[in-house]
Amino acid sequence: MRIYNTETRQKEELIPLEEGKVRMYACGPTVYNYFHIGNARCFVVFDMLRRYLTFRGYDVTFVQNFTDIDDKMIKKANEENTTVKDIAERYIAEYFKDAEGLGIEKATFHPKATENIDQIIDIISTLIEKGHAYRTPDGVYFRTNSFAQYGKLSHMNRDDLEAGARIEVDSGKEDPLDFALWKARKPGEPFWASPFGEGRPGWHIECSAMSRKYLGETIDIHCGGQDLTFPHHENEIAQSECCSGKQFVRYWMHNGYINVDNKKMSKSLGNFFTVRDAAEKFGYLPIRFFLLSAHYRTPVNFSAETLSAAKSSLERIFNARESLVFYCKNAPSGEKEKAVTDKLSAHMEKFITAMDDDLNTADGTAVIFELITDIFAWIKEGISKESAEAALDTFDTLCKLMGYVKKDSAENSELISYIEEQISLRAAAKKEKNYAEADRIRKELADKGVTLTDTPQGTKYTISE
Repeated sequence: MRIYNTETRQKEELIPLEEGKVRMYACGPTVYNYFHIGNARCFVVFDMLRRYLTFRGYDVTFVQNFTDIDDKMIKKANEENTTVKDIAERYIAEYFKDAEGLGIEKATFHPKATENIDQIIDIISTLIEKGHAYRTPDGVYFRTNSFAQYGKLSHMNRDDLEAGARIEVDSGKEDPLDFALWKARKPGEPFWASPFGEGRPGWHIECSAMSRKYLGETIDIHCGGQDLTFPHHENEIAQSECCSGKQFVRYWMHNGYINVDNKKMSKSLGNFFTVRDAAEKFGYLPIRFFLLSAHYRTPVNFSAETLSAAKSSLERIFNARESLVFYCKNAPSGEKEKAVTDKLSAHMEKFITAMDDDLNTADGTAVIFELITDIFAWIKEGISKESAEAALDTFDTLCKLMGYVKKDSAENSELISYIEEQISLRAAAKKEKNYAEADRIRKELADKGVTLTDTPQGTKYTISE
């Protein structure tokens, strides 16, 4: 597999540190609210990467953190007259609801910043001892001048970086680019004891600490949104490599931005959408499909039209599967047709080629629709049951890997059992030439949103949403 490395600005063959194993870290949410569509792209894309690496036979250890101490969280807790811990627990629970809806599998580890204070303090202490950090009345800052390669990820020199930085009044910072590792205690804020005074960790240091704890000093892949390249990931590299003296990350992967109706998403423009809001209108799976229908590094445009199109595409996938499952139940037995077997192998090879090329989910999804075209042609030709089942196996493998799977609720399962029972009763009524009863059953099901279609293989049903 070849992936685009942000640091080298080129595609590189993925060669993990340890053969057959991949250590992977992705920046998770700051849990003070529901996560938005921009966050969702990062979470869905790198869930897809983890799924695909596992599919390709790698043993993947995947860490995605929760930032559960932050200025925004403190502000939210004060506004709601509650604790930061309460805010964190509430929105971590809400994260998992939305993540499950989007088909995002849980990471191997979901550490919280506040559960890793000892590890954070240990790194800061080492950086101070080595001269890479210094104490001020405000806390502890990283000395960026001590790391000659600072800027290597964002490919900017110090002059360019300093142009967008400033020294806070009375901060005690030596340089505009120096960043906080530890923030001194302030009234009304959560704090922890440390050798450099009571306070709380800065944002950047937490990911270095959690990555090192769960994955080691050097990891294979670090993922995140494009907006995290600088300063967050740049700062992670500096503090991690100055602490350990080793390369921090071998491959950096960043997903592109999301625009809303061709404008950058922002609260000030009023085009800021949470996943929860979008899911209430369109459902979760159309959001996942939309996010994977373009290459992860390209900018995408989010709109009602694009989500409606995604929903229609998913319906085509679901309908194709229902047709194939129905055909498998009624198809004639026989030898597997070589033409079908060869075409299925070709589809799988094309899918893997696409995904091996920097996780090209757009082309991978296109393969599924090419397979759908063949499936309907094969049904029309009347292929054998054995060939149809092989096609279903390939189809399910690809759709499950991509996360394009309809979630049947318990209520829907009960409806399916009822439909199948009514179809049997209708078949019996037709056999007895009781066409009035057969018509009554058809109408009753139609009133429930179920359409019956009589085919040479039997009666097929479709449930409308």
